[in-house]
Amino acid sequence: MVDKPQIIAHVEKSLNYTLFDCKWIPCSAKFVVLGNHARGTGALQIYEVSKGEVKLLKEREKPKAFKCGTFGAASLQQRNLATGDFDGKLSIWDLENVDTPVYHAPAHKEIINCIDGVGGLGIGEGAPELVTGSRDGSVKVWDPRQKDLPVATMEPSEAEARRDCWTVAFGNAYSPTERCVCAGYDNGDIKLFDLRNMALRWETNVKNGVCSVEFDRKDIDMNKMVATTLESKFHVFDMRTQHPTKGFASLSEKAHKSTVWLARHLPQNRDVFMTCGGSGTLNLWQYSYPDKRVKADDKGVDMGVAGTVSLLQNVTLSTQPIAGFDWSPDKVGLCVCTAFDQCLRVLIVTKLNRL
Repeated sequence: MVDKPQIIAHVEKSLNYTLFDCKWIPCSAKFVVLGNHARGTGALQIYEVSKGEVKLLKEREKPKAFKCGTFGAASLQQRNLATGDFDGKLSIWDLENVDTPVYHAPAHKEIINCIDGVGGLGIGEGAPELVTGSRDGSVKVWDPRQKDLPVATMEPSEAEARRDCWTVAFGNAYSPTERCVCAGYDNGDIKLFDLRNMALRWETNVKNGVCSVEFDRKDIDMNKMVATTLESKFHVFDMRTQHPTKGFASLSEKAHKSTVWLARHLPQNRDVFMTCGGSGTLNLWQYSYPDKRVKADDKGVDMGVAGTVSLLQNVTLSTQPIAGFDWSPDKVGLCVCTAFDQCLRVLIVTKLNRL
């Protein structure tokens, strides 16, 4: 079928360090790559896409390896990058001058696995906030305007086992007071924290370590969320209707024949998302809603109805896991990904405007 989107590798570039994350700099043709040099130091590079190649604009080596980054809490004027490192430190960098961070906090006792931001870039109402998740089992919310202390901490009690938190995501930030954080853990737990009420709103277990969670949009009344796991599975939850005992309706899908490292929704169409596999593959999916999203159970209580997903396109790019992926917020179909083969790739996905 000629009308299907195609995933085209536009540029490939081999680098000399382990790549963990990549993020487009908003309102630009530039992106940041974060990783780990063999000697354990942090790599931060800024590239620009121009005339069919990528040009290195700036690079810095930092004392500790970087695991993750986000622009989500930055203003469009500053576009500062927030990073989490292997030492548990949260830092915010002005990319015009990356020699010293403009903000840093000893956020966690162990590696920061994941970070997300909201309230910046015109996305989501309310304060600019960051959320970090760590191997130490805690999830913390930070306001960069407040030094050193988190505004919220979600962690197990002394008696409970501490699970490695692998992924965090903001959602439901549609008003100045509403905001949720979803976290996924190595034992398959998914927890939804309501930050307005400072309460656990919902939890479930998907039986495999949760590598990635993402809402289709951060700044709307929760609509749906994708969670990806070890052992080839991902789950799509319809987050509009929460049943008192059954929770949220969901579907699960097998993909990639390996760990599904990430799911990332297309900024210009919330029903299209890419999943990244441990086998070096990318799968492009489209979600279709059911005829009715809500039905009554036998007691007349509303419960959600899950839709379906269809595979639009897939491609094998690498022999190693693709662990970093970001869509350009500005140009439909432009994306960048990083894999453990130490290669960064700029891709173009065609025909997305026809979906």
